[in-house]
Amino acid sequence: MTPATPAAAAAAAQIRQRLLSISSPSSSSSSSACCRLRLPARPRAAPRSMSAEARPAPSPVAVPPPAHPTYDLSAVIALALSEDAGDRGDVSCLATIPTDVKAEATFIAKEDGVIAGISLADMIFKQVDPSLKVEWFEDDGNLVHKGLQFGKVYGCARSIIVAERVVLNFMQRMSGIATMTKAMADAARPACILETRKTAPGLRLVDKWAVLIGGGKNHRLGLFDMVMIKDNHISVAGGITNAMTSVDQFLEKEKLAVPVEVETRTLEEVRDLLKYSDENKTSLTRIMLDNMVVPLPNGDIDVSMLKDAVKLINGRFETEASGNVTMDTVKKIGETGVTYISSGALTHSVKALDISLKIDTELALEVGRRTNRA
Repeated sequence: MTPATPAAAAAAAQIRQRLLSISSPSSSSSSSACCRLRLPARPRAAPRSMSAEARPAPSPVAVPPPAHPTYDLSAVIALALSEDAGDRGDVSCLATIPTDVKAEATFIAKEDGVIAGISLADMIFKQVDPSLKVEWFEDDGNLVHKGLQFGKVYGCARSIIVAERVVLNFMQRMSGIATMTKAMADAARPACILETRKTAPGLRLVDKWAVLIGGGKNHRLGLFDMVMIKDNHISVAGGITNAMTSVDQFLEKEKLAVPVEVETRTLEEVRDLLKYSDENKTSLTRIMLDNMVVPLPNGDIDVSMLKDAVKLINGRFETEASGNVTMDTVKKIGETGVTYISSGALTHSVKALDISLKIDTELALEVGRRTNRA
């Protein structure tokens, strides 16, 4: 991930200044004079891992985001905060919470899943108000259960509430992706699970980061880091052999060394691609076997075509199964011998994991138990 550009950094600084003006204690209020919103102390739900005090401090980013040459994560955070703040800031906080009030808020999991976005939450809190103190009792990638209190933030009450929804929006989406990824990755073994480019616009890096946290691997980040010849390329080029010939010529001319994947839809296309590789020096690294998983009327799947393709390739190239990949089918697909299984559903239609951030933890848990969400 590259550093922010000067323009993006300036924009982020302007947004941060606007947010701080509505959420931080005024300069005339000393820290010793700040009020603290005090609620009855309540024990945290017992975490599945050791307490924060008992275990070594985690690394700053346990699972780092994918490296992208142009993606500016700070600018994405700034945009999310800016769309919330608008041109007035948080008028609800301005109306109800004095600048000198401090509070403590607790993160509560409202369903079972894999937590993700903790490192990103730290970035958001820091961008809103560097004086906020955040403590976590779980790490990115850990399993959490319904009702678990897995972190807390304390400091200026306004700052906490300004950051709350942006933090939760990112964490809930990322945790949903990580939860689905872990389930699919466990079922797919020995194959590896991949996402696709079917990510939310503007959140490509965030979505793919969540896949890594969930135990999956990243497919290409964009159009720049892999040559991927799909059906439309093949149709325009006049066939799979012509397309592959053009790719090898282009890479040699430009002196580029990037992975090359070609989508095949039939066993004939697989044979044509293998014949080309036998007769030519090629940059081909992976063969996609698209829609070779056939759904059956009884809800099962027929993977015989996929198995035949894997047998033809015989380990000469990596293989990737794509199409008709669900939680119900991924285990059977993984048993065919493919190297990878890609699923757009990991990111394009994932269900967010329900998480809350509450100042009155006791009341939040009482309501959660009443609604079966704690």
